[in-house]
Amino acid sequence: MSLQLRVLIGCETSGIARRAFTALGHDVWSCDIEAAEDGSNRHIRCDIRDGILHEGWDLLCVMHPPCTRLCRSGRRWMSGPGKWTPPKRLPKGRTWDDMKAEFKEGVDIFTACWSAPIPRRAIENPEMNDLARDRMPDDLPAPQMVQPFWFGEPAYKATGWYLAGLPGLAETARLPEPDHGSDEWKRWNRVHRMPPGPDRARLRSRSFPGMMTAAAQQWGGYALAQETAA
Repeated sequence: MSLQLRVLIGCETSGIARRAFTALGHDVWSCDIEAAEDGSNRHIRCDIRDGILHEGWDLLCVMHPPCTRLCRSGRRWMSGPGKWTPPKRLPKGRTWDDMKAEFKEGVDIFTACWSAPIPRRAIENPEMNDLARDRMPDDLPAPQMVQPFWFGEPAYKATGWYLAGLPGLAETARLPEPDHGSDEWKRWNRVHRMPPGPDRARLRSRSFPGMMTAAAQQWGGYALAQETAA
């Protein structure tokens, strides 16, 4: 039996997760509607909902599906008091219909990935607001929340993993946290302190190499053990 997994990395252009799994000898492809930053010929430009999920993968790792309208911090743009009442404010230049369309796209992409016919699935997303949870499958578990500094990355960014057929990530190289308010603490919060700009969303959603190395080793190793035992 081959000791190689077929792995799909969805919704990522940086190639960080793809390279982490590839380094362990797996057959890995990434996909996104945008081109790969590293120019890899193992990147497919497509909407992840357009059939690629049905091509016989052993493991799916979806890195950065649209989550702006699904997360708790985005709820204020979706509804006022209660559920689906007009928001008190909207982002500049945007309409409530815009917000609802982005919300629907986020739900559609997430649910397509969660229901994909792939035995092991890991989908990155923050903890969801109540409006998003109402649209999620009944079997969706609570996310495992991890931090980059658990994996040797000097940064704060709570990262949620919704897992099916995979164990939670175990920390590998936890760093001691800096004193609150110190210059180092501010550097660790660089993702949250990033100024507005055209690349802000892309840079804020960038994968952390240490975390993805741990994911490739742990999830890939778990999947290989299952395949070998089958």
